[in-house]
Amino acid sequence: MINWWTRILDFIAPRQCVVCDQRLSPTERSLCSRCMLHLPRTAFQFTPDDNPMAQLFWKLAPIQRAAALIYYEPRSEVAQIVYDLKYADRPDIGEDMGRLMANEMQAAGYFDDVDVLLPVPLSRKRLRQRGYNQSEELARGISDITRLPIVTKALRRRHFHRSQTQLSRRERQKNVADMFELRNATMLEGRHVLLVDDICTTGATLTACAQAIKDVRGIRISILTFGFTKS
Repeated sequence: MINWWTRILDFIAPRQCVVCDQRLSPTERSLCSRCMLHLPRTAFQFTPDDNPMAQLFWKLAPIQRAAALIYYEPRSEVAQIVYDLKYADRPDIGEDMGRLMANEMQAAGYFDDVDVLLPVPLSRKRLRQRGYNQSEELARGISDITRLPIVTKALRRRHFHRSQTQLSRRERQKNVADMFELRNATMLEGRHVLLVDDICTTGATLTACAQAIKDVRGIRISILTFGFTKS
């Protein structure tokens, strides 16, 4: 709801689109309407069990469905969304993009029979540095639309080796091997769990998450990310 206080704040300190820097209207959040319209959407939600992202997990992890909202390309205009979310102290971008993901995925029935959202955890060191978990902020936005509960205490990241950004597929898999530890299986038992993360490149981190929880009794696992990096 847009109230007079919001309009006054926008007048005093105009908000700008993350992508094009144009001034946002009171009804726009993070992205202007033009940039929102031109996001490079994947449409993976319409073929959730057989698309380029889902295929990354075949024979590696028991994933029921996988999708991303957009194609992600480093150093592109759209990459600024993820950069600001992670490094510019902008958790609000995560919530805004989470709401966008939820609205578009929900229309395709992507959340049907999903029980809980499980954001990929950060290491304690990285969480202290950043002040928030970008995946959890995305999950907050998704939950705001779907009303699905968010589980943050079931899975823990044991350690942080180094950033995945410049690593090959093999290096990424080695870098995250045994990185995640199941802390509370009862939170996930008998539930369809949706893993939430910002970007899927090789699927190594999400595979490691799925491997850590796959033996929970009665669990089913699916994946949703904001971006998918084309190989």
